[in-house]
Amino acid sequence: MTAPDVVPETTLPMLATAGELPTAEGWAFEFKWDGVRVLAHVRDGGLRLRARSGADVTARYPELARLPEALAGHDAVLDGEVVALREGRPDFGALQGRMHLVGPDVARLAAAAPVSFFVFDLLAWDGASLLGSSYVERRDRLDALGVGNARWVTTPWFTSDGAGIQAASLDNGLEGVVAKKTASVYRPGGRGPEWVKVKNVRHQTVVVGGWRPGAGRRQGGIGSLLVGVHDEAGDLVFAGHVGTGFTDRALDALRGAVTARATSPFTGVLPATATRDAHWVDPLLVGEVAFTEWTREGRLRHPAWRGLREDVDPAAVEREP
Repeated sequence: MTAPDVVPETTLPMLATAGELPTAEGWAFEFKWDGVRVLAHVRDGGLRLRARSGADVTARYPELARLPEALAGHDAVLDGEVVALREGRPDFGALQGRMHLVGPDVARLAAAAPVSFFVFDLLAWDGASLLGSSYVERRDRLDALGVGNARWVTTPWFTSDGAGIQAASLDNGLEGVVAKKTASVYRPGGRGPEWVKVKNVRHQTVVVGGWRPGAGRRQGGIGSLLVGVHDEAGDLVFAGHVGTGFTDRALDALRGAVTARATSPFTGVLPATATRDAHWVDPLLVGEVAFTEWTREGRLRHPAWRGLREDVDPAAVEREP
């Protein structure tokens, strides 16, 4: 008999808020993995992978297809991160080559450089929802499953020494840590103070609103991107230029992916340095940048391009605290 779909495939993952490392009691700590967030729905022996945006990404990661076998006939909904490892460490750049592929190239790269699924939460088990259970209860249930092989692994968690866990993440070249209240329930699609992400390097998702032509080796193509984030009113606000961090292949892909428009998609008056020679595009593409800080004018300081994020809805891109 098929178990009821208590956590449907339309469910969106709970998100963390950027902030400082908690020092009070009642918090647990996990490493932050530099990958793509995915909910894995295992049902009747089949697998469906849903990205943070809700998009079906099952076909992009065929090497994860045997996850149901590890659950020995049980149904489950698992929350985790699809990660590409290089020399034993997450490499978001390596994952970029997998995020947009279709057709035979998918199987080729899956065999040559397979990804892994790092599982850190259990949302449902055999038709019973665990969304209302505490973080500790869900993690204990997940650990008891013993799920793991070369392609999926249950990640570690710690109930003390948050500063030590953060230091270990820095020493090992990881993105940071996520602190979670031990008593917190799972709120699908929510972003609140119960989960706090503390990054070693600041990252920000941005919406591409235009580009400026390059010079020298980039002459005739994209030299820099004009990017923005949404404010509290939902307007797209200019956040600066991004001119570093690109490969030639990434620039070619961007040129083919943008849709030209006649006017700027950004709200307000832009600086002359942004509008000079600008080519405006529909604000449909989301990317991620690494940067040092926000300026008083609301611009990204020293941003470097990390890649496109098809798993993020452009309308959901806001400035992180």
